[in-house]
Amino acid sequence: MAEIVNGKMMNEAEEEVSEKVIEPEAQVSEEKPKKTKKKDDKKEAALKKEIEELNAQLAEQKDTYLRVMAEYENFRRRAQKEREGAYTDAYVDAIKEILPVIDNLERATAFSDNDKVSEGVALTLNQFKATLERMGVTEIEAEKGTKFDPNFHNAMMHVDDEALGENEISSVLQKGYVKGEKVIRYSMVIVAN
Repeated sequence: MAEIVNGKMMNEAEEEVSEKVIEPEAQVSEEKPKKTKKKDDKKEAALKKEIEELNAQLAEQKDTYLRVMAEYENFRRRAQKEREGAYTDAYVDAIKEILPVIDNLERATAFSDNDKVSEGVALTLNQFKATLERMGVTEIEAEKGTKFDPNFHNAMMHVDDEALGENEISSVLQKGYVKGEKVIRYSMVIVAN
């Protein structure tokens, strides 16, 4: 009986030969599992090693990523703070230029002979101070008897005064101003003892 295999006609004799040829391969395949087992163990060990290396690389990349993100966050905060600082610095510089006008108005009210002029200057000075307060600018406390604070006061002179305690302000030469925590101008003072 003829049979078609791989597009060819085969008779029974050829079938027997083809079966015999297949048998030795079957014997070889039985021997392969022993060799394959060793190869599989080697492949498995190689794969485990590769997995460990990849996990180490992944951990390193993750660490690098986290560090870069932390640096970026720090940069973003620093940039925000610098932007706010630039605005505050410009604000402070503008106020510094105006403060001498306030000083002159205060001097004018102290030495004016004409009551009407003195009253007008005092009203202008009060309006000026009210405007500064609305802008968040406040006067630094520096009255006689107040403790000297180098963060807000600039000591111009040192005098001995038994009526005052140690490091107390004796008198104020020029008033100082702050906006929030930023000093616009330090108070110029004379310190006792």
